[in-house]
Amino acid sequence: MQEEGARSNLPVQKNTKVRIENHITSFKMATMFTASASIKRAVTLINGLDVNKFPLLLSRILQKLHLKEERTFSEEEEEKLQGALDVSSNELELILETLEFILQQAAYHTAKPAVLGEQLRQLELQEDKVNKIVEAWTNGARDLVQKLKERTVHSKQLDSVNWRLNLQMAQGSQSKMKLPNALFQLGVKDEDSGKMENIKLEFTHDELYQFYNQLETIQKQLDNIS
Repeated sequence: MQEEGARSNLPVQKNTKVRIENHITSFKMATMFTASASIKRAVTLINGLDVNKFPLLLSRILQKLHLKEERTFSEEEEEKLQGALDVSSNELELILETLEFILQQAAYHTAKPAVLGEQLRQLELQEDKVNKIVEAWTNGARDLVQKLKERTVHSKQLDSVNWRLNLQMAQGSQSKMKLPNALFQLGVKDEDSGKMENIKLEFTHDELYQFYNQLETIQKQLDNIS
């Protein structure tokens, strides 16, 4: 009897392990989306769309997402979409931008379908919309990621970086404290014309730290799709 009881607990232990692994995976991807005011507004609009027309939007976005200079829909198509989806021009723009962002993030993070679905639910997207997005991502992920890898980069390339530290007097007549900042000069070369352009940037300590963290995030995303 004891052996039978021990065997009956095994499926529970296995299921518990799977749930723990799913939570760990979801935690690792916790920063893929942020529920900003714009995202929340877009989620409300997306939830109100006809689910039968929703896959057509996703399909077109996946086809065009790797093309930097090409619109997902023409002006004429957008006008028709406004009528078909019963939304305004600004609302349609927000919907398209948000769906593009969701799929871009999924591509940059090479998100697993289950993780993508869980994070979309955290944004309070309705289950039918979540399922359609996950289905579209599952079917189009490999092709999209490959196209993003092959996408032609901008003609302007970073050629050189120069920097120096500077001390600036704090504002205010009673303060004599000197504030350190970093000055950068980025040499940018246009590969088509060969012309050079210098871009000057100035960072405080906090600004430079935030910029560094953003670069770290970008590097991790590039590593994921390399």
